[in-house]
Amino acid sequence: MMPPGKSPRAEPPRRDAYRTGSAITTRWNDNDPYGHVNNAIYYFWFDTAVNRYLIEQGALDITGGATIGLVVNTSCDYFAPIAFPDEVMARIRVDRLGNSSVTYGVGLFRGDEDVASAAGSFTHVYVDRESRRPVPLPSPLRSALEAIKV
Repeated sequence: MMPPGKSPRAEPPRRDAYRTGSAITTRWNDNDPYGHVNNAIYYFWFDTAVNRYLIEQGALDITGGATIGLVVNTSCDYFAPIAFPDEVMARIRVDRLGNSSVTYGVGLFRGDEDVASAAGSFTHVYVDRESRRPVPLPSPLRSALEAIKV
């Protein structure tokens, strides 16, 4: 029986649970004193994978676009360590698509492994760059997100 307030541990997802991805090279300074990549680095990789996809799709202009995404929620489950000099494949998908927000699923895979070393999610709320008020997703952004929605 599970103790009160304790939820069962998530199972690591498989590579095919995601729609697209990009390679990330670990760096020497990603490792912490315990000999594996520090947990905070995983969140950098989440952001890198999603924003790289959006930029490559022409859906995000990080320097001059009128609409920007602000992270409002994030989480990560860790299943197996990653350490320098591992190569990492960051796989992404859209789990929920709203009027002005999107929740991404991200899986981090060491080398060509099929089971995730870590998996998480984060939510962007898209806002006007100047007012910081939520705005409907622009058409190019919505199209790029619908292409990887599960």
